[in-house]
Amino acid sequence: MSTRTKLLGALAALVAAIPIGAAVAAPAAQAVGPNLLPFTVNNSTGRGDAVYLYVIGVNLNTGRLGYVTAGGAFNAWPAGSLPPSPAPDVAIGGPGNGGSTIVQLPRNFSGRLYMSLGQKLKFFLTPDGLVQPAPWASGDPNHDILFDWSEFTYNDSGLWLNSSQVDMFALPHVVTVSGSDGTRSTGAVVANGRQNVIDQIKAQSGWAGTVVTRSDGTVLRVLSPGKAADVGLLSSTYLDSYINSAWNAYTGRTLTVVPFGDQPNTKYFGRTSGSTMVFTNSSGAQVASFNKPSSANVWGCDGNLAAPNDLVVGPIARTLCAALNRGTLGTIDTQPGGSAADFYKSNPTNQYARIIHANMADGKAYAFAFDDVQNQESLVYSNNPTSAGITLSPFTGGGGGTGGGGGGGSTTGYAVTAPGGKCVDVSGDNTGAAGTAVQLWDCQAGAKDQHWTLRNGTLQTLGRCLDIAGNSTASGAKLQLWDCNGAGGQQWVTQADGSIRNPQSGKCVDSPSGATANGTQLQIWDCNGSGAQKFAYNNGATNLAAPGGKCVDVAGDDIGGDGAAVQLWDCQLTARDQHWAWTGQALTTLGLCLDIAGGGTANGSQLQLHNCTGNAAQTWVVNSNGSISNPQSGRCLDAPSGNTANGTRLQIWDCNGSAAQKFAKA
Repeated sequence: MSTRTKLLGALAALVAAIPIGAAVAAPAAQAVGPNLLPFTVNNSTGRGDAVYLYVIGVNLNTGRLGYVTAGGAFNAWPAGSLPPSPAPDVAIGGPGNGGSTIVQLPRNFSGRLYMSLGQKLKFFLTPDGLVQPAPWASGDPNHDILFDWSEFTYNDSGLWLNSSQVDMFALPHVVTVSGSDGTRSTGAVVANGRQNVIDQIKAQSGWAGTVVTRSDGTVLRVLSPGKAADVGLLSSTYLDSYINSAWNAYTGRTLTVVPFGDQPNTKYFGRTSGSTMVFTNSSGAQVASFNKPSSANVWGCDGNLAAPNDLVVGPIARTLCAALNRGTLGTIDTQPGGSAADFYKSNPTNQYARIIHANMADGKAYAFAFDDVQNQESLVYSNNPTSAGITLSPFTGGGGGTGGGGGGGSTTGYAVTAPGGKCVDVSGDNTGAAGTAVQLWDCQAGAKDQHWTLRNGTLQTLGRCLDIAGNSTASGAKLQLWDCNGAGGQQWVTQADGSIRNPQSGKCVDSPSGATANGTQLQIWDCNGSGAQKFAYNNGATNLAAPGGKCVDVAGDDIGGDGAAVQLWDCQLTARDQHWAWTGQALTTLGLCLDIAGGGTANGSQLQLHNCTGNAAQTWVVNSNGSISNPQSGRCLDAPSGNTANGTRLQIWDCNGSAAQKFAKA
């Protein structure tokens, strides 16, 4: 088990009181990070609240519990009292909307970075330690404060940094670490991801109570099922029927647990007798047994599923807990097993984990304690970090990817503008049943059924796909909404002439006879370039595919700005800074133009965003061989040395037709 898991697992368990003087050992290794690591907190929430930061945890050199100042100085907590006494105010002033604050993180420190909006958090001290916020309890003094935290360990072996939703989902944020081994980030939600989670949780039977709203209407948090059940906001037996079924499945067949990915021959075999599952090793010797867990045990990965820090019982317990949370135990008999596509199919299932993962741009989250089984966690790591940080994500809009549909009134994705200044719309006012007609209608900024997500060649809204009725290829075949099924009649390609083509039929989305009246049902027709076939997803802005399956991206997570570096990054289909519009001459995103820094014409001149001026450094030609060239320099858009790592800054170079110069609009 990794050092990082042990350190953060121990820290995450200290919800109520942290004993002052508790010791946590750091591994012996040569230091590779700086003594003080610059840690930048960016605010992209779109809110005007004051932001307060707290860096608290354990000094790994001394085992003392305390806090860190903005300058990186560690201070141990003073002694507490009974009743608990208020802890010193150790808040660090955070960034306003659009701003950033840098905190220095000392090496050999493990803890949490708390972020609160609008009000300072209230910590207390007892003789036994620090009392941290527990907002799931109605009487907690922090109950009505909007806040969240990330967890980290920075020691001589590097930096581990993760967002956490184990207890609650409140302030979505991106975690990032940069070092000589590259830049990594995770935790970005899809467009309107926060509101999606709220709406979709509320839509699940029995789950609405887990959404906690302040008297002023602000949704403060969505509680994890364990925390919600503890305070009576979710049924305490919610998962019992599935647990019974999964547990009893192994009375007649064997469960195989292979807990270590790098040790495929280490296997344990489980069979259920009564309410106990007994595990043997390959020699037939009993090595572990587990009584059937309750819903609470599954939510918390504790009790009957407690995982000691050993090499047998703990790894089996982790595996069982992950499989029960994901609904794969009882159907997949070798665990860990399946992929993300197989998770959360049981009924009932962990709707909280399902919905949070679905609304993460990369699908990664820490929605329960052992979500790191099969690497599903929102964690970044560098063994030699040079900087790190957190970006508080927009509460509405923004987003770094795409997720599933769901109930509620939030809007996910982008409008598809249509002939006559109308928008592509679904009949029935945001209900979207399979078979519902897709039509023209007046554009409405808040209409969820007019916001579409371009995902793997499909156009999706309300959790379903734009579909040709009957999978027809004939001219005149009507368009509808249908369950996404991978059929050819659900594949679409945006074209340079402003049309949207279905490759299977070779035909284009069309408004019959050029009609523009509200309610006109759309169809497919022979592509002809007419006004009846002018449809633009996101005003024509789509991903610009790049070498290595990456996309052309702007450094700074949708912030941009004059001079921002243009780079490669994992494709995120609703990230605004990866959507480029083509004017016929310039490539634009975030209201700025793709530009050669300093107007350079030499090999190696780097690319940036710049105010659009129409100059020669912003003129580009899309070539038939898949390259994009700049006429002034005679050189092509290029990934240096064919590098495809996230963060690779793009340049111009002599056109050579290599893979390093293959770029294409989606």
